[in-house]
Amino acid sequence: MPEPSLPDPSSALGAVLLPIENVATRMNRPAARLLAVSKTRSTGEVAALADAGQQAFGENYVQEALPKIEALRGRGLEWHLIGHLQSNKADLAARHFDWVQSLDRAKLVTALARHRPAGAPPLNVLVQVNIDDETSKHGCLPGDVPALAKAIEAEPSLRLRGLMAIPAPHADMTRRRDAFRAMHALFEALQAGHAGIDTLSMGMSEDFVPAIEEGATMVRIGSALFGARPAKTEGPA
Repeated sequence: MPEPSLPDPSSALGAVLLPIENVATRMNRPAARLLAVSKTRSTGEVAALADAGQQAFGENYVQEALPKIEALRGRGLEWHLIGHLQSNKADLAARHFDWVQSLDRAKLVTALARHRPAGAPPLNVLVQVNIDDETSKHGCLPGDVPALAKAIEAEPSLRLRGLMAIPAPHADMTRRRDAFRAMHALFEALQAGHAGIDTLSMGMSEDFVPAIEEGATMVRIGSALFGARPAKTEGPA
């Protein structure tokens, strides 16, 4: 069976950026940042989208990401770890990524801070929240956010930027909006107590427009940019 054809990178990127910009215009606020989710995608696919103008890429697995990061070094790309991070891979994440969006426990704060190279810019960190309290999802509970935020801010090699969530994929978009609103309320509370909080990462290919409408400042898009995803790669970050 022939492989499905890949979308044209420039056209796919434009088709995603247009609704992002339209929501910003309609709601009179800055456009949300686009994070291209490149997990399971080849270095060539990432390079093609980078050539079309995309600069920020999200990876789920540290080991899968490292060859891409190395191959595309020097192109000014920004790499985000968005998958669950095991403590024993915190050293690699701290040394090779620009952002970690999936910090969800105190042990990772210490590990990431200890391994961030001296002289490197502070590692940008988002606290991942399990906003729907799903047993199958990683992320801290909303009530754990203040303590984690305080611990992150105590580390000079880390920079707290905000929150990330993967709400439950309810078929009823009203229920997803409820989760987005709950995350935005948590985000505003974090902003009230900490300087430099500017990123609320939520919303994916099928729901990024309502996510932005409810307050997302960054959306994580994979299939809408790269086409149907290849077979799932199992394993933790």
